[in-house]
Amino acid sequence: MAVSGRLRRTLRPPVVLLAALCLASIAVSAYLLYSGSEPGARAAGGADGALPQPLPSGPGAPGGARPAGPAGTEPAVLLLVESQYSALGRDLAATLESGRFRYRTVIAARAADVPPLTTAGGRGRYALVVYENALRYAGLDARRRGLLDAYLAAHGAGLVGFVRAPEPRPGAAPARMPGLPLALRSHVALADCRVNPRSPLLRVTRAPRLQPGPLPGRGWTVFQAEHATFQPVLLAAPRAGRAAPLHATVIHDRGRLDGVQRVLFGHDLSFWLHRLVFLDAVSFLSGDRLALSLDRYVLVDIDDIFVGKEGTRMNAQDVKALLETQNLLRTQVANFTFNLGFSGKFYHTGTAEEDAGDDLLLRSAAHFWWFPHMWSHMQPHLFHNESALVEHMALNKDFAVEHGIPTHMGYAVAPHHSGVYPVHGQLYEAWKKVWGIQVTSTEEYPHLKPARHRRGFIYNSVMVLPRQTCGLFTHTIFYKEYPGGPQELDKSIRGGELFLTVLLNPISIFMTHLSNYGNDRLGSYTFVNLANFVQNWTNLRLQTLPPVQLAHKYFELFPEQRDPLWQNPCDDKRHKDIWSREKTCDHLPKFLVIGPQKTGTTALYLFLLMHPSVISNLPSPRTFEEIQFFNGNNYHKGVDWYMDFFPTPSNITSDFLFEKSANYFHSEDAPKRAASLVPKAKIITILIDPSDRAYSWYQHQRSHEDPAALRFNFYEVITTGPWAPSDLKTLQRKCLVPGWYAVHIERWLTYFAASQLLIIDGQQLRSDPATVMDEVQKFLGVTPHFNYSEALTFDPQKGFWCQLLEGGKTKCLGKSKGRKYPPMDPEARSFLSTYYRQHNVELSKLLHRLGQPLPAWLRHELQKVR
Repeated sequence: MAVSGRLRRTLRPPVVLLAALCLASIAVSAYLLYSGSEPGARAAGGADGALPQPLPSGPGAPGGARPAGPAGTEPAVLLLVESQYSALGRDLAATLESGRFRYRTVIAARAADVPPLTTAGGRGRYALVVYENALRYAGLDARRRGLLDAYLAAHGAGLVGFVRAPEPRPGAAPARMPGLPLALRSHVALADCRVNPRSPLLRVTRAPRLQPGPLPGRGWTVFQAEHATFQPVLLAAPRAGRAAPLHATVIHDRGRLDGVQRVLFGHDLSFWLHRLVFLDAVSFLSGDRLALSLDRYVLVDIDDIFVGKEGTRMNAQDVKALLETQNLLRTQVANFTFNLGFSGKFYHTGTAEEDAGDDLLLRSAAHFWWFPHMWSHMQPHLFHNESALVEHMALNKDFAVEHGIPTHMGYAVAPHHSGVYPVHGQLYEAWKKVWGIQVTSTEEYPHLKPARHRRGFIYNSVMVLPRQTCGLFTHTIFYKEYPGGPQELDKSIRGGELFLTVLLNPISIFMTHLSNYGNDRLGSYTFVNLANFVQNWTNLRLQTLPPVQLAHKYFELFPEQRDPLWQNPCDDKRHKDIWSREKTCDHLPKFLVIGPQKTGTTALYLFLLMHPSVISNLPSPRTFEEIQFFNGNNYHKGVDWYMDFFPTPSNITSDFLFEKSANYFHSEDAPKRAASLVPKAKIITILIDPSDRAYSWYQHQRSHEDPAALRFNFYEVITTGPWAPSDLKTLQRKCLVPGWYAVHIERWLTYFAASQLLIIDGQQLRSDPATVMDEVQKFLGVTPHFNYSEALTFDPQKGFWCQLLEGGKTKCLGKSKGRKYPPMDPEARSFLSTYYRQHNVELSKLLHRLGQPLPAWLRHELQKVR
């Protein structure tokens, strides 16, 4: 005993000293872990499950400065993925798309080199580079890695990478990140994730915060830093020993070694906090060139007021709870007000308790915003007569006036979004006449799924906003019976789909229903907890605006969405179900003749009509045989207006509807619009010498007494400078720009496959139309074969081919076609030959790529280049 006592007394001072040193070591490690202030520090310092607290400022503690590259660098992301189908790559693309960030996807495994990072003028193409697999970046050879890092440093661009280190072999040393003083531990199971409040990355993410519990999955990679350039952003504890030192799951390289800032993730985006920090990394590393606003506007619609089965509706206590919820939400969401949609016909059609709830709603009407549904909750597309719709809506308005419901909000929602999209023009007209509607919303434009693609548009002066679902439908009324279990609802609120909807959309209009606020009051539960979660974990500023103000805010943020992009209603079953049965997609063309003007499109149009299976549109009172839908203001009149120009084909299989509008060719909008509505249509264009086309257009304008064409000769028109009068510059543009053939054809090929495009040699059409028309028939696949050699004859007086009628008579183009005018003067031709030289070279390259022969006029012009 005496020996053991002396031994304890002998060992006590060293043990105390050793313990003190250990505690000091842990404290220093924790400091270095958060601040990264000393070279050689290892990012594995310890802390227990408590939230990290802000540390005193010290050398290097605040972290890296926000990158700031040349102002000319494009605000775009280069995304390098493992494959077209890799889960993380698709998730990254979807997140960037949801944030409305421009990005380009490249398959890293196929890239023999780093893609071009600058334009010919030296402008940076990307403000951020994202690697799905950061080890591909780390494994680049010295030359490629040097080029990429030099670009990132020079342009103030950053790099994000996701690391999945190889599974460690027993007894092997930790893996390392090639080229960086960073050790990796893989296949770690983690819990209790913390946000480092000292990280300069944080913008949307609020800190300090702790996410308790196990992190999803066991395949986590954690980082151990060996240089002060690294600073943890997220940290977590090992599941097996939560008192053990914390590990960095997201780490920030602040660029102190090579001037390049990087953020590395040790797991994918399936952990919601990683997605939040990823958005912050995108913002920070791009120098805020790719950043989401912190303002979020949330409008909660409660549809079907007074509608619903007995036993599912709101009683008086539910209405009181709704008012209490609204008051509570106003402490979290500025100006929050529930927006109630009603169908008056169903007032007092519930139980006695539910009828009392109806009455309390009406007595409380001034506390809410209100909007109309249909009187009897019918779908508007079933009304083919505008006056019947007006009558139906007037009943609902009379009910509102009688019961003190506000009628001035300027917002309406159609049951099942019927008639909003696809557009039912009668609905919009009736809304405006009865209610003065300025705003509506739908989840159907352009399609229900994916939700991130939903957009707004304006039709007939009514602003249409995208509407979001929140997992609450008419049948989701009990917490324990929520589809998939109540944990699915909670998961959606706490970092899942509902949270991400608010995170990624500056404006969210949520659809809920009357029944969601009775029964278990899931609507109140959902939005109170959602607001709490958003406030707790983010710096987002939640607020609400009345619908009309909200719509103006939306199109102020997204002005490019004002113009709609019409789709084929028959390509989406949901759209077809809410589209009038009196309408048919058989009234859409199978091919388009797109021009350009003055190349022979009218002759081709008449030749096509000679075929028994080819049918054109009906004439327009303003533009004659041309509808001119895809390129101008007619487009905003809608699909119904367009289809009304086409007759019903007698045989939808063999008959070919088409339209010819020669100004589609050079339109910037027409290719995208046409591809959206008739994606399978075939496209026919005719090319002649662009110099001849320009001169022909000038003479055409003179014959129509265009003032500029009458005041100036052709050479003056084509050579005028920027100081010229506006009418002269307009004429010059219409003479010259359509002749940029390669530019315009490439635009069409962006939206249509090369197999859908036929390029006709205009000279050959004029000299040998029968051969050309045989080629056209083959391209279209139209039957039966029509013998144009027997149906056409050359008229020497007209100077072109005409249709041969019975008895030897002919039917030719009108007097305005084939007009005689003086030849172009040599000075103008010389100028145009030079002007179009490079355009013709690009056209020859394009035709070669498409495997098409060069027309004679183009071969002649190319000889001048040599």
